[in-house]
Amino acid sequence: MYKHFVRFEMNEMREEFIAPCGMNCRLCMANQREKNQCKGCRSESDIRYKTKGSTSCVIKNCPVIQSYKSGFCFKCDKFPCQRLKQLDKRYRTKYLMSMLEILDHIKQYGMDAFLQNEEIRWTYKEYGNIVCVHKLICVVCKTPYIK
Repeated sequence: MYKHFVRFEMNEMREEFIAPCGMNCRLCMANQREKNQCKGCRSESDIRYKTKGSTSCVIKNCPVIQSYKSGFCFKCDKFPCQRLKQLDKRYRTKYLMSMLEILDHIKQYGMDAFLQNEEIRWTYKEYGNIVCVHKLICVVCKTPYIK
């Protein structure tokens, strides 16, 4: 019935899925679909995974961010830049998440703590499925997300 989406196992939140802006690509509809699945912007050393959106993404392609080992916006002297503020506003309004809060959490507590928090926040324990942040449902079982 739900053959077009990938069912994820627990502990699928990994650092390579956290974009420079703080987006958890594991929660993205494009990552959860089975056909033409996006692997996230950090996986794009392989040309097969380059997406139109991330190729033109001002944040991902920022030369300042690319020069830092961590590759996260919070390292930048201009943090938060105007583009990141706009993205944060859109995600706060539409998707119940904040890129600025995510980046502050990673900076303050580290990646492991952030990933553990994401696992708890965005996984349906009954089914082991990950919520789609863009639809606020489980794309496998269609259960609505309740914060």
